[in-house]
Amino acid sequence: MIKDELTVSQEKKKSMKDYLSPAVREIPPSGIRKFFDLVSNSKEDIISLGVGEPDFSTPWHVREAAVYSLERGRTKYTPNSGIPELREAIAEYLHKSFQVKYEPTNEVLVTVGGSEAIDLALRALVTPGDEILIPEPCYISYSPITTISGGKAVGVETFAKDQFKLTPEALRAALTPRSKILILCYPSNPTGGIMSYEDWLPIAKIVEENDLIVISDEIYAELTYGQKHVSFAVMPGMKDRTILVSGFSKAFAMTGWRMGYACGHPELISAMTKIHQYTVMCAPIMGQVAAHEALTNGLEEKDRMMESYNQRRRLVVKGFREIGLECHEPQGAFYAFPSIVKTGMTSDEFAQRLLYEAKVAAVPGHVFGLGGEGFLRCSYAYSVSQLNEALERIGNFLKKL
Repeated sequence: MIKDELTVSQEKKKSMKDYLSPAVREIPPSGIRKFFDLVSNSKEDIISLGVGEPDFSTPWHVREAAVYSLERGRTKYTPNSGIPELREAIAEYLHKSFQVKYEPTNEVLVTVGGSEAIDLALRALVTPGDEILIPEPCYISYSPITTISGGKAVGVETFAKDQFKLTPEALRAALTPRSKILILCYPSNPTGGIMSYEDWLPIAKIVEENDLIVISDEIYAELTYGQKHVSFAVMPGMKDRTILVSGFSKAFAMTGWRMGYACGHPELISAMTKIHQYTVMCAPIMGQVAAHEALTNGLEEKDRMMESYNQRRRLVVKGFREIGLECHEPQGAFYAFPSIVKTGMTSDEFAQRLLYEAKVAAVPGHVFGLGGEGFLRCSYAYSVSQLNEALERIGNFLKKL
């Protein structure tokens, strides 16, 4: 009898997975980290073009500012929104660089990377069942964070023939009565696409007509080639409807510092700050000091790094075309997005074989959502010697197919 009861008890026992939130259970692991982990765990001579991380170190004077702050004992909590001098510097920078003006006291929130800012924005805005419009291919986090927040992610496909711009026709086709938020990421990860003022005009009209709120991820704003970035927040009537998200990781080579920010209407920022104060309290003070130094005295280094990316961009696009892969010219960020359709392989199969046979790691396009299949994301934020070697290996791999 006792044995039977134990057997029944064991049969009823849940697995640990059963305790997890259904939303979390359904989220797939990051496709980018999958390839990053394969490279990290390999002892072979693999060239990785997979991770969007500058190969530059954070400029010395920025690191020195953080070290000096530690030596002075600046190790306490900061205000939830961030130290006042950093919020003021962010507001001044955005006004001078992109002509969008924010009040640092109540319209700027310093976050733990741009990713936290996006998460806060969605959690502050989403009511379960709301539809979140996401132009794709796009950064892989938007859809999972939407799901966790209780929203429904709705992909809006963009195409190489349009330079991966968001078109008004595609946006209108995706709208429903449940549409509430539009997430934008221009310059685009993974495509390198950008939007001009003229491109934004019909999108802004649709946003206003349909009473949408916009989360505009502008982390690559400083990395544009040939024309200056246009923030969606500067479009007529769009500032109060837009939460502008950015940070220091890409343009200032500060990925590991995890420093970001969000700017927007005071009521939206206040709601995001409430979540922020109950979850992380504040961004680390050492990182805030470093970010302030980067904005105050680091713009020249930022420009030098951008020029280097521009040279690598031209090298990579030309290289892909010469080895037989179609590749639209990215106008922003630091990614090339060549087509591998002519090989007859899926993007995942191509990336797997490229890794194991040619020892080059890149990210299959399908992980970035609609329109990504048939492409490969390759970061060119690597040294010229690595890029040249990678292109040679990919060329030899294609010859053997």
